[in-house]
Amino acid sequence: MADAALNEIARALVAPGKGILAADESSGTIKKRFDSINVESTEDRRRAYREMLFTTAGAADYVSGVILFDETIRQDASDGRPLAKILSEQGIIPGIKVDKGTTPLAKSPRELVTDGLDGLRQRLVEYRDLGAKFAKWRAVIDIEGDAVPSRYCLEVNAHALARYAALCQDEGIVPIVEPEVLMDGDHSIDRCYEVTCDTLHLVFDALYDQRVEFEGMLLKPNMVLPGKKHPSYPAAPESVAERTVSCFRTVVPAAVPGIVFLSGGQGDEEATANLNAMNKLGPHPWELSFSYGRALQAPALKAWRGEDANIAEGQKAYLHRAHMNGLARSGSWTPDAERAAG
Repeated sequence: MADAALNEIARALVAPGKGILAADESSGTIKKRFDSINVESTEDRRRAYREMLFTTAGAADYVSGVILFDETIRQDASDGRPLAKILSEQGIIPGIKVDKGTTPLAKSPRELVTDGLDGLRQRLVEYRDLGAKFAKWRAVIDIEGDAVPSRYCLEVNAHALARYAALCQDEGIVPIVEPEVLMDGDHSIDRCYEVTCDTLHLVFDALYDQRVEFEGMLLKPNMVLPGKKHPSYPAAPESVAERTVSCFRTVVPAAVPGIVFLSGGQGDEEATANLNAMNKLGPHPWELSFSYGRALQAPALKAWRGEDANIAEGQKAYLHRAHMNGLARSGSWTPDAERAAG
């Protein structure tokens, strides 16, 4: 029997018209983002940027939850309130990234495994006390020809994802399980379909073996796309939607409340159009939603440019992208809606 509280939180995170903001960039990643707008990545500037996003009026209409980084969940806003409390007071659920990044996989150094299981239970208890109600763990799966990923790599990462998810549920936290098949290579959409199906098949086998309750978790996968270096990229949204939904209907149990897609390097509007096309194929056994980082934040970051005087413009850009992805949740987004609301 699934834990009712976990199921309630999971369903709230995929409520109709809403999705998740992934604001859990590591220190290195956010530095790259800030470098792109010539802003020094100091703790105060990072806090100011995230405060801008989290205090955007109206965002709660389209954003159900926010994934925070360790630094962020411990920070206070300029008015002294914890950033996590600012979110919860709007009805936005705070979450936390708990993995510790990737490292070369032993005996297969071309591939990666995610660290962070050591001490995870203690960290979960601390994060829960800081307000986190859900968590995220990312596994990275690369495609290189026919040899990579190896079954060994998929099994090791699936086991780690399942152990993380079981620990989360044991501590009353909803796990978001993120096996990301990267889109950086020259592979075809057919190869991505094959690897994504294989990955998810092993992940759900491991989750079942580790007694994870499917009703109290969410899946955060890649869409089925050709690699960015493949001649067919970008694929038409209808093609992406058909292959992605076909894959998930094959391997994702209907008991999972929702699938919150990562954007994975797609353009802002591209990620919205692909999600929209998938929802137009519905109804589906699960809610199809979003958990976007760059695809929600990039316009806001460019509008802000590190200047307090630009906060209103940054919030407007963020709200616009959140609204567009909210429309995509029901398959009602159109390019005309994009222009009209922009």
